[in-house]
Amino acid sequence: MDYIIQLIVSFFATAGIAIIFNVPRKVLLYCVFVGVIGWMIYFVLTEHGMDVVNASFYSSFVIAIVAHLYARRFKMPMIIFIVGGIIPLVPGGMAYNAMRNVVEDDYLQGLQYGLKAFLITGAIVMGLVFAEVFMQLIFRSVRTSKATFRKVYKK
Repeated sequence: MDYIIQLIVSFFATAGIAIIFNVPRKVLLYCVFVGVIGWMIYFVLTEHGMDVVNASFYSSFVIAIVAHLYARRFKMPMIIFIVGGIIPLVPGGMAYNAMRNVVEDDYLQGLQYGLKAFLITGAIVMGLVFAEVFMQLIFRSVRTSKATFRKVYKK
């Protein structure tokens, strides 16, 4: 039951974010799909005991891979598909708790929240970067193999 609720809520949350950022209508559902997939991966991994930092990395990696494929398919910038999926992963509540604890003079708890928010943000960024490098390597090897195939069999 939790999975269905998470799926529905992530659908509407990602759709709302996509509408706020003026995603073109023809790719709105694809953008929402990217966000739902990213959130469901994050949710499933954290439910099965994985740390939120690692779950953020894996979900942002998958978000970037799917966004890259959609960007090539629709000949649109990748950022259109990434934003809707990444925003639910951003640790805004944790950063808020860090600042609140610092204001309340609970520096140790504030430092813990702040460090965790920093690590999650770094994991999201690393997931995006690793996915970009991975996709570049894949497409470069496909291009190279196509060119080699043409040279060999052109005769």
